[in-house]
Amino acid sequence: MRRPLRFLTAAIALLLAPDAQSDDSAQCAASLHALRQLAGEPTFPLRWEETTMDDGHPMVVSITERNGALMLTLVKSGENLWAEGAGVICRRGADLEARLSKDQLRLGPAANWLTRLALADGCAITLRRGSKHLRIATRGWSGLFVPLVGD
Repeated sequence: MRRPLRFLTAAIALLLAPDAQSDDSAQCAASLHALRQLAGEPTFPLRWEETTMDDGHPMVVSITERNGALMLTLVKSGENLWAEGAGVICRRGADLEARLSKDQLRLGPAANWLTRLALADGCAITLRRGSKHLRIATRGWSGLFVPLVGD
């Protein structure tokens, strides 16, 4: 009974959450080199693994460069693609934010109906760097991630 209540609570939060507003004056990056400069870290990791999942299947987030844009790929371990999209990553205060329009975002088979509802119009994914982790958040979901060893 806890799981359906948690999903219902998350669905309500998703529907009531405000959309991220864009800041046209923000500094943005569309390449890995520019991302590392924007992050202020020449060795900014490009693959991260979730540590806060409750289902035993951590999400792995990869940042690559493709056709003049940054590509974010989120894969649910042991399942499949959760979501991917190409866009830019911009500074938003102390955080970094990946902005993906609905045309730039593709949801994979591992994305459940709640995820599909939340991301139907695109999303802004906040990347908040801590001392040894990265908090990744979008409407109705967040998780803590650590760099994958060797990446």
